[in-house]
Amino acid sequence: MRTGIIGTGRIGSTLARILVAAGHEVVLANARGPRSIGPLLAELGPAASAAHPAETAGQAELLVLMVPYASVQGLLPSAAVQDKVLVDATNAFGGGGEPLDLGGRASSELVAEWYPGARVVKSLNTMHFETLAVAGGTSRTKSRGSASEDERLAHFTAGDDEKAKEIVAGIIADLGFAPVDTGSLHSGGILQQPGGPLFNRPLTEAQALAWTSH
Repeated sequence: MRTGIIGTGRIGSTLARILVAAGHEVVLANARGPRSIGPLLAELGPAASAAHPAETAGQAELLVLMVPYASVQGLLPSAAVQDKVLVDATNAFGGGGEPLDLGGRASSELVAEWYPGARVVKSLNTMHFETLAVAGGTSRTKSRGSASEDERLAHFTAGDDEKAKEIVAGIIADLGFAPVDTGSLHSGGILQQPGGPLFNRPLTEAQALAWTSH
């Protein structure tokens, strides 16, 4: 599957590296334009390409938003994400680094309203980029049999489109992590976003399943 990653900071670049290492193609975009991505493309090789955000949306089968939350609204033409799986990996922080007060709503619910034709899944937002980088390699080794599957670190999925969640879960598993479903875009999204109990809390699959079963 060709994955579009919009945002090439530390977390977006890390995701691109582990996707390519797992045999995926990636299309990368950021606010500065394709030329700024040249060094990362040279590192990643022929499985990676760069484009502008709207072009990336057209070229990719699945999109991951890894940009500041404040820049999400209006970032893409609505037509570009129509019927496309859109992974919201953003985190809604305010200027002081505190979680934004969204009046009891999940930040991804607002993303779904901004892009009404997209199949929005909240995922890939709870893990620090350094943990993602290290675990992305070790987890794939473990998943090949050197350790039990319940020792894999979990990535969570939340959404109202079950098929879209299955697609995202498949990619998570392909990277050597354990996909764990936290429920709807509202309830699951609140669990995962800043201020929620799953944010920036690395859990193994066994720990995550024990926690979410309560």
